[in-house]
Amino acid sequence: QVQLVESGGGLVQPGGSLRLSCAASESIASTATVAWYRQAPGKQRDLVAAIIRGGSIHYADSMKGRITISRDNAKNTVYLQMNSLLPEDTAVYYCYTDQNRFASWGQGTQVTISS
Repeated sequence: QVQLVESGGGLVQPGGSLRLSCAASESIASTATVAWYRQAPGKQRDLVAAIIRGGSIHYADSMKGRITISRDNAKNTVYLQMNSLLPEDTAVYYCYTDQNRFASWGQGTQVTISS
């Protein structure tokens, strides 16, 4: 099972930017899905962005136009660039992959948007 470690979260003001990173313990196949989810207190975990096996990219409507998901295969890392952040983007952000058809999650990184 691949291990995932997120980083890059923090406290930023509304309108600010963050880049989250997800480092994998092994190379993730291009045929595997990699994704970012988020979970706010008292709410369900929702999909934010995904690179779906085969390469198509999906973004949640709530963040479309403000985020970009990318992967650096040489570094075994997946990124989530987030711009124009809003207070409602406050959540724990989780990295996910289904490498070898096994669901793997990171421990999450806290993103707080507040003035």
